[in-house]
This record gives sequence, C-alpha cells and structure tokens, in this order.
Amino acid sequence: MEGSGGTLNASHHIRPIEPLDAQAVLHIQAESPEIAQWSRCAYERLAEDGLTGWAVETAGTICGFMTARHAAGDVEILNLAVSLHARRQGAATLLLNHLLAWAEDMHAEKLYLEVRASNQGARAFYERNGLRETGRRPRYYSAPVEDALVLALSLKAEPPHTLKDG
Repeated sequence: MEGSGGTLNASHHIRPIEPLDAQAVLHIQAESPEIAQWSRCAYERLAEDGLTGWAVETAGTICGFMTARHAAGDVEILNLAVSLHARRQGAATLLLNHLLAWAEDMHAEKLYLEVRASNQGARAFYERNGLRETGRRPRYYSAPVEDALVLALSLKAEPPHTLKDG
C-alpha cells in the first residue's frame, strides 16, 4: 500500500477491469501477499458476480487495481493493490477517489473494508483518508492466521444541529 506523497504523471488513467486483465491483476496480487488472494476466475467474473473493479493503467500497463461491491446502502472495498514499482506515486489514492465518486453515484451511506491487523502501510493510508477502526474479526485471515480490522467511513454528511431555546 502506498502513501499519499507521490504524484502520478498525466499518462495514468483509471478504467474498469476487464476479463483479459486477470493475468496483470494476478501479478500485482502476487506482489501483495497481505491482500486477499483471489483466483483468475474471480477476476474474470467480477461483473457476473455483482462486483466491480478498476485498474490504474499507464502506457498500456496495469500498475494497480481495486475491487469493490455495493450492497445494502454501503460500499465495501474487497481488494486494493499497487505493483511494487508504482507504489507511493498516488495510484491507491486515485483508486480510492474513484471509488468515493462511484459510492456517491450509488448513494452509499458508508464505506468499509477489512485489513490485516499487521498491514501497517494500508492502515496508515486508510486512516489518512478518513477511515476509522470500528471492529475486529478474530482469526479472519489464513496463511498466516490473523485478525482483520474493520475500517469504515461515513459518506453522508451529518445534518446540522439546531439549537432550541430553553
């Protein structure tokens, strides 16, 4: 997971993941053992399974990706990774901003995700972007067995409070 310090050059753009992108996505996934390890078929069938995903691409090469879903008024990040050579250049921030715009279009009320408790880089990235720990799922991950932290961000503005004369 990258920080927010870097910047992407103008040739970076975001687009939907297509079935033919599975090999490139799997390569990035292999560089990121801390994320959920999905099968080729899972990436090829995103849309069929009611999921969505985006790739960050530069010069015809995918350098990062995110998968997500919208359900019950919430948006959940399922997987997010950036290739080793492209980290700390803003790709994860670009993906997160794209997801937030999509969530607004979906009228989502909350964004949430699970992250390995040991994944300090991802935790710091999400915290810098307003997500807060709201729970823990003991022994959620395998290989190695580890707790998941549930992080969330409210996407709806709080209504203004009105003062009442006493």
